[in-house]
Amino acid sequence: MRLEGILAPVVTPFRADGELDVPAFRRNIAAHLSAGLHGIVVAGSTGEAALLDEAERDRLAEAAREAVPAGRPLLVGIGAESTRGTVARARAAAAHGADAVLVVAPHYYGDKMDADALREHYTRVADASPVPVLLYTIPKYMHFALSPELVLELARHQNIVGMKDSAGDAALFRQYLAAQADDFQVLTGSGTLLGEAMRLGASGAILAVALFAPVQSLLVQAAVRDGDADALTGAQEHLSPVAAQIVGRMGVAGVKAAMDAVGLAGGLPRLPLRPLAPVARQQMEELLRAAELVA
Repeated sequence: MRLEGILAPVVTPFRADGELDVPAFRRNIAAHLSAGLHGIVVAGSTGEAALLDEAERDRLAEAAREAVPAGRPLLVGIGAESTRGTVARARAAAAHGADAVLVVAPHYYGDKMDADALREHYTRVADASPVPVLLYTIPKYMHFALSPELVLELARHQNIVGMKDSAGDAALFRQYLAAQADDFQVLTGSGTLLGEAMRLGASGAILAVALFAPVQSLLVQAAVRDGDADALTGAQEHLSPVAAQIVGRMGVAGVKAAMDAVGLAGGLPRLPLRPLAPVARQQMEELLRAAELVA
């Protein structure tokens, strides 16, 4: 399976009663694919995966599979704190139609997650998963990063086919790229690093900023593909502020509010996450206007 282009790590819309809004979820997926994004990622960080129960995860995977046509990759986040729980989620995701699974490292017992623990965890998950596995490193939430040495080792497993790096560290990303091969793709999760990552050789990206700025994200990719340095500079300068401020600083609430602003279904995050305060919402709207995403 080749993972290329820009994939959408979709949000999870909720109804006023706090339950899943599956029709809105499907409409968002259709809009993301129509905008030119190359695939869909369900139950990632932007999808509030940590706040979903198992039945909700299954329902979202089913709904996404119904909305994502054959030929477009569907990834499902399955990271859990136990290896046993992660394997169970891998099997469930496969049963509901996932093409591959995205596995954030266990991190509650972070000081115990040394190379040996992580190696055994990922190896057991990959051995048991019915579908291919992608590593997922996001130091903002994990409070550590997968080491390049461990990534290089795990990349040799026949069922580990890639990784998403959301560290936003160009130097670290270069080291991860040493593992890239025909059967292991390295994707960035950083909108501020998108152009640099693609220029360095990333096979693609899984970008929260692309949920509300798909055209700008795809322009960065196209500029790298075409070798157009001026276009790349302009496109990245439009994308970086909204990626850094709305995604990076405001988080899920910012992404959902930005989606509402551009006509998609964002809605409120699930408690204990809070919606944007009025001052932050005004800043978000100003950022969208500056990036020419809204009038």
